[in-house]
Amino acid sequence: MLVLRQKTTLVNKTGGWRTFVPKFYGDRCIDCGSCHLFCPDSAIKRIGKANYEINLDYCKGCGICSNECPTKAIEMVLEKK
Repeated sequence: MLVLRQKTTLVNKTGGWRTFVPKFYGDRCIDCGSCHLFCPDSAIKRIGKANYEINLDYCKGCGICSNECPTKAIEMVLEKK
């Protein structure tokens, strides 16, 4: 019997092909959690009040977090490799 195993972003680090990387500005953050909720890869984790950590191993640089942030606390910048 053939068993198909789904691959998730937790198994596959997918951040290697991104062009833009999110830059977080904690002083602008109002702790709404939109960045965390809308991230399609669960790359953003809350680590304290108005403090979020972005795991670049899983971030694809899509910019959804930046687009959804009402205070522009996340800015997409060109990644230096």
